Amino acid sequence: MSSDWCVPSKKLLIVCLSALCLKASCLSQDECYNYIKVLVPRNDETLFACGTNAFNPTCRNYKMTTLEQDGEEVLGQARCPFESRQTNVGLFAGGDFYSATMTDFLASDAVIYRSLGESSPVLRTVKYDSKWLREPHFLHAIEYGNYVYFFFSEIAVEYTTLGKVVFSRVARVCKNDNGGSPRVLERYWTSFLKARLNCSVPGDSFFYFDVLQSLTNILQINHRPAVLGVFTTQANSITGSAVCAFYMDDVERVFSGKFKEQRTSESAWTPVPDEQVPKPRPGSCAGDGSAAAYKSSTSFPDETLTFIKSYPLMDEAVPSVNDRPCFTRTTSRFKLTQIAVDTAAGPYKNYTVLFLGSENGHILKVLASIHPNSTYSSQLLEDIDVYNPTKCSVRGEDRRILGLELDKDHHALFVAFSSCVVRVPLSRCADYGTCKK
Repeated sequence: MSSDWCVPSKKLLIVCLSALCLKASCLSQDECYNYIKVLVPRNDETLFACGTNAFNPTCRNYKMTTLEQDGEEVLGQARCPFESRQTNVGLFAGGDFYSATMTDFLASDAVIYRSLGESSPVLRTVKYDSKWLREPHFLHAIEYGNYVYFFFSEIAVEYTTLGKVVFSRVARVCKNDNGGSPRVLERYWTSFLKARLNCSVPGDSFFYFDVLQSLTNILQINHRPAVLGVFTTQANSITGSAVCAFYMDDVERVFSGKFKEQRTSESAWTPVPDEQVPKPRPGSCAGDGSAAAYKSSTSFPDETLTFIKSYPLMDEAVPSVNDRPCFTRTTSRFKLTQIAVDTAAGPYKNYTVLFLGSENGHILKVLASIHPNSTYSSQLLEDIDVYNPTKCSVRGEDRRILGLELDKDHHALFVAFSSCVVRVPLSRCADYGTCKK
């Protein structure tokens, strides 16, 4: 990228300083830098990049082969956060850009947004409605079938009596959603639904890992499409981490189940009776299932649109594979933060190995037991300190692992820290005489 975009100009610094005054708090100068928060392929030839740009988020297209800018700059609002600490995800699906982020630097307006499509209208989640999004922390987005799925954690609206409790969610929207009618949900999603992800240890009293930290793309687990994620405990709970897997057909089943409602502000949340759910079923994609007779979501009945605006939350939580985590760690004060998975490990490529990054710069290598009839339990194979202080201490020692990328072709794992990237071999058999055995 050209240096004029990566280094703030005097004009950008003025904009940034004005923003800092509005925030009414003392912030360090480096928050005015241009942090690249979106870097995704737009197609086979083009790379799409967005940066915070001194509290003025801006996007550009670049040619894959030369990294030359392609076309004009694009406004980054709702596609990229205003500052580096705000979370976001983004991907292109069917020519449209799907983003989840904050639309202002005060982080008061969270949004799941679709834009940049040639034929699809711009759509977003309902503004300032806690039933749709409440202080979300966006983690991942996936295109699968007719939908785009978003994975995040947020303050649970259904548990407000217990204070601010964080739950992890999966939400979905239809790729062919065109918004509602001029009367209801015009320019808003008509298909937005969300459900809780249940990563817990069963027993007389379930022990929950509620806070999603990292998630894989879709993998094959037991010959079924699934995702695996790292979850941690609540901030005021016993420190612990777990890895849970979720089948995509279980996600679909929950989205086809009952909706959740709160009749009054003082009453408990309960399932919506089936006879009160209008037809076509809220959350359906036009031209499919119960909405097969409708060519576009703009022609959905007002009753269906009004219902989905008020009841986007599903009653049932998505269960984890085998109804339990495939790995837990509660003996360390350092939480796990990242995950990469090799589903074809070992001499016969029939094992699943997890690589788990932690807050203290360690990688845990775990032989996962995921099959319901497995004859062994998950085993910790290695605990490796991969932090390199001679190369990573540019701005002080920040040992939290921010990202993991598996490179099977070159037998390597790339580990991202705030100031460096470290390459780690997937195995060190020379150090273990009986490793292959």
